[in-house]
Amino acid sequence: MQDLSSISDLSNLGIATQQPSDKNDELGQEDFLRLMITQFKNQDPFKPMENGDFLGQIAQFGTVSGIQELQSSFSALSESLYSDQALQASALVGRTVLARLDSGALTPGGAISGAVDVPAGTPSLKIEIVDASGQVVKHMDLGSQSAGLVSFEWDGVTDDGELAAPGLYNVNATVTSDGGTFAAETLIAAPVESVTLARAGSGLTLNLAGMGQLPLSQVRQIM
Repeated sequence: MQDLSSISDLSNLGIATQQPSDKNDELGQEDFLRLMITQFKNQDPFKPMENGDFLGQIAQFGTVSGIQELQSSFSALSESLYSDQALQASALVGRTVLARLDSGALTPGGAISGAVDVPAGTPSLKIEIVDASGQVVKHMDLGSQSAGLVSFEWDGVTDDGELAAPGLYNVNATVTSDGGTFAAETLIAAPVESVTLARAGSGLTLNLAGMGQLPLSQVRQIM
């Protein structure tokens, strides 16, 4: 198993430890016992503490002890989850993910690839590549397809036979079903440059090359 100390520069992953809370206003076991003993010493000998009161304070002591043990258990669990997330983060860097996105980044000499989630068999699956100005630069007809993920790749060549400029391009997919045309979910393949582990262990955020940030929950497949 990989040692956390071997993960290089976890600060680049956005991992931050939660600041310890102020303990000055908390009642610990020693404080509780000290208060109880002080009460015994200063009570009126002609009016000793009733058995019920004494048992009630013992029960309170047990409650304080139980809460502290529970807090310790939760702290250990939190540290364990934190370590697991750190290891998961380091394993994702440099990998390519297939994520729920409607746009992809075209790099010089590169391509935009991904998949369309076809909900049911269709006689016609079509894809349009749209530039930043809203103009359709490429039409792709993938024909009849069965339900499931259907892969596609655009090499950057437009309908006019020219190479498109590098940048972000929207990918719109439509399927024909029961005589109508409906939009289908697109998944874009993108490399992971780095990973941010949010504060308080609220989850991982992927930093995709040329495409910004994306929650790990939006990833459909790690390639």
